[in-house]
Amino acid sequence: MMQEDYMKIMKKLLITGFEPFDGEQINPSWEAVDRLLTEINGYELVKLRIPVAFGEAAAKVIKVVDEIRPDVILCIGQAGGRGAITPELVGINLRNASIPDNNGYQPKDEPIVEGGECAYFSNLPVRKIAHAINVAGVPSHVSYSAGAYVCNDVLYTLLSHYKNTEMRIGFIHIPYCAEQNKEPSMDINDIVKGLVIAIENI
Repeated sequence: MMQEDYMKIMKKLLITGFEPFDGEQINPSWEAVDRLLTEINGYELVKLRIPVAFGEAAAKVIKVVDEIRPDVILCIGQAGGRGAITPELVGINLRNASIPDNNGYQPKDEPIVEGGECAYFSNLPVRKIAHAINVAGVPSHVSYSAGAYVCNDVLYTLLSHYKNTEMRIGFIHIPYCAEQNKEPSMDINDIVKGLVIAIENI
C-alpha cells in the first residue's frame, strides 16, 4: 500500500487533557494524554492541551475540530475523589463551580447554553469501554455525572454543538495520579493503560 493511501484511510481522533488548576503543579489528564502513542486502533491521535476555563476550553476544542476534522473527540479530565477511570454517560446544561476556574470565573447555577436541552448523552460505547478497562485489571465504571465544572462544560458544549452531525464524542474522568500525593490515586501508567483500552474499544 502506498503511503498516501495509508494516510487517507487512517481515522483521526482528537484527544484532550487539561492544564493544572486549583494550585496543582500537574494535571494527570494531560500527563496521561501526552504519554499516549500517536497511533492506536487505526486512529491517528491528535493531542490538545486545553485550559480549565468555562467556555474557553470547549471553544478551543471546536476550533481545532474545524481545522483537522477528526472522526472522534475524546476528552480526559481529573476527578479528585474518584479511585477509578470513569467514562461519562451524560453532560448536563449547568455551570455550578465550587472553585473559580483559571480565569477566576465561578458561576453558580447558570446554563451552559441558554434555552438548550437539559442533557445530552455521549455517543461512545461507555459501558463497553468501562468493562474492557476493568477486564484488563484497571478499576473502571460508568459515571452518570460529569459534575458541573469545566469538564462537564466541555462535554455538554461539544455534544450540543455537534448534535446533528456524525461526530463521536466522549469524556473520561481519571483519578489523581500518585505524583500528586492525594488519595485516592492511580499510577500514571495504569491511567495510560486504561486510556489505550478505551480507544481500542471505541
